[in-house]
Amino acid sequence: MLAELRGVDPALLDDAAGLVHALRTSLLGAGADVRQMAVEAFTPQGVTVVALLAESHASLHTWPEHGTALVDVFTCGDAADPELAVRTLARTLGATGLVSRVVSRGGTEVVEALSAGVTRTWAVEGVRARVRTAWQEVLIADTAQGVTLFCDDERQSAEHTQLTYHEALFVPAALLADRRERVLVVGSSEGVVSELAVACGARTVDHVDLDEECVRLCAEHLPYGYSPAELAAAERGSGPVRMHFADGLAFVAEATEQWDVIVVDLPDERPDDPSAQLNRLYSEDFLTDCAGRLRPGGVVVAQAGSPAVWRDGTLRAAWARFSSVFAQTVYAGCPEHEWAFLCGLMRPIVDPGGMAARRLAELPYTPATLDADDLRARTVAPSPLRSHRSSSTAF
Repeated sequence: MLAELRGVDPALLDDAAGLVHALRTSLLGAGADVRQMAVEAFTPQGVTVVALLAESHASLHTWPEHGTALVDVFTCGDAADPELAVRTLARTLGATGLVSRVVSRGGTEVVEALSAGVTRTWAVEGVRARVRTAWQEVLIADTAQGVTLFCDDERQSAEHTQLTYHEALFVPAALLADRRERVLVVGSSEGVVSELAVACGARTVDHVDLDEECVRLCAEHLPYGYSPAELAAAERGSGPVRMHFADGLAFVAEATEQWDVIVVDLPDERPDDPSAQLNRLYSEDFLTDCAGRLRPGGVVVAQAGSPAVWRDGTLRAAWARFSSVFAQTVYAGCPEHEWAFLCGLMRPIVDPGGMAARRLAELPYTPATLDADDLRARTVAPSPLRSHRSSSTAF
């Protein structure tokens, strides 16, 4: 527990004996076993108190001239409550302000960057695989969301929510396409999209992924997507899925085949790192190549970031690129963790949400997380006026 106590009487913060008593009493009241105390008073002012605990340690550093004290209470086990110790100390010293945070130490956690100055911390309960591949660091671990895949500390999918994500990515695009017999998947290492495509009637699914080691780790350790046997069959091309370990950009550029649905499922675009190799597959040139590989009535769909106002930069950039390449761009939203997807159509259609909802009944696959009302509400083709508003509701 790391804390800053503010608004404390300067006299109290320069009273070494009083601070020793206050820290000891707070720790004992919180269940800690205090073994030794050490104190040092400084000139012209300020005091440091350190408590050696059976559970670890606690420290208190004061700045009387600012009415401030910094506190660190570090414990292991369940006997002591560091948060209670800090709150008690703050009351004892009469602090008018308390700023604190809890840090898990000695275990494993993933700190995921969401936006400038904003992170999400994942508590990791067990590591199944952690490998630095030729392209990224891959971590497959147990979290509160089930078995979870992280690439470069960015959550890609989690057992409890992966179906929501993958259906929101693929199913609306499949319903907007005239046909779904031939599907190309770029990225999506888990293999779930390939399985959804087959379930939705695809006869051939070409799956292209640059990171062979990541795909194999997913098949071995994730309870969803490919199994090792299914991946082996896809590598042999002995079923509807054909696995290609290749650069997606080069694969599309050199392809002579055409597809009904092209899915681009990658980690988030990295505008902060122009050298990131995955940025190439977010470019207008790559979208143009994909558009040229569509069969008549085909659709390109891509993961496009988040619609949240505080982190919608990549979505806005993707919307601009899609709008410059395709005759119609359709937004498909997913409420789970604010995902957003864009579908590009070479031929404009009227009421895409209504059309997709009507086709849902004809699909051989019954989505677990989508229904007709979902599609009408989530699949929207904004007007030009709406698409230029400053608010993220433009999408």
